[in-house]
Amino acid sequence: MIDIGTSMTSGRVTSRDGTPIGYLKTGRGPAVVIMHGSMESARSHTLLAQALAGDFTVYLPDRRGRGLSGPHRPDHSVRTEVEDLQAVLAESGAQMVFGVSAGGLVALEAARTLPGIRMVAVYEPALAMDATRNTAWLERFDRELADGRLAAAMITSMYGLELAPPFFKIMPRRLLASLTEMAMKSEDSKAAPEAITMRKLAPTIHYEGVLIAEMAGTVDAFRTVTADVLILGGSKGLPFLKPARDALARTLPRSRRVEFPGLDHGASSDPSATNRGGKPEIVAQVAREVRTFFTTLNSRQETQ
Repeated sequence: MIDIGTSMTSGRVTSRDGTPIGYLKTGRGPAVVIMHGSMESARSHTLLAQALAGDFTVYLPDRRGRGLSGPHRPDHSVRTEVEDLQAVLAESGAQMVFGVSAGGLVALEAARTLPGIRMVAVYEPALAMDATRNTAWLERFDRELADGRLAAAMITSMYGLELAPPFFKIMPRRLLASLTEMAMKSEDSKAAPEAITMRKLAPTIHYEGVLIAEMAGTVDAFRTVTADVLILGGSKGLPFLKPARDALARTLPRSRRVEFPGLDHGASSDPSATNRGGKPEIVAQVAREVRTFFTTLNSRQETQ
């Protein structure tokens, strides 16, 4: 375990296929694992971790291809990500998992397939109802990435995942790509060597697309989940993810639904170059719901 300051330490576990999975750790009490989303890393939820640290020991893994963890494999799948999470669960003893976007999808699949997870909270899990509609962009993204047109690939993913703000519709793609490249260069010039920048994160979008495609249309499979599940979302979140939240609320045997007025897809994440709308007070809203939810497990254990 390495002390990295700011009340956090770092550690590393080994996944089933031998890949190292690094994590940050803070707080005290029962363990909670936070699974970050797309274009994020373990450090993307430090505000949420700090908000929970008074009651819980919080583990923040870097999902593959980021920060402290090893690379993706060509045969990457949701099962791979579940095995990565399983290694962190074994190390931490955690029975509670919070996941965001693609990380929320992994958390749900882990609750379905692994023993020992008793509570799961997810913020806008990346579960699509229609695989074709929501992954058609992936072929173009891969082609642009292979050609070295990273900024163009990022624009393609933003359109494909419905992340693009309204003004994108009136601007030429070439101009958007040029502006994105300028933003990446600006971030690169200010970033420390170890910083996890947009340029470093962009290639991981391919693997998020793979997960979305693999898991699309699988809502009914979650009928077998025995864990308590808190389903969170925002009224300004990604439109294509809301139908799945509606379906999950009907399907999961033990679930509760909370929709935050005015919050977007990045509500639980720290402010960053890819989450400019992030604010500590917004993270605090999500943290209150998550803390209250996970505290119910503590209360049940104390009375047993």
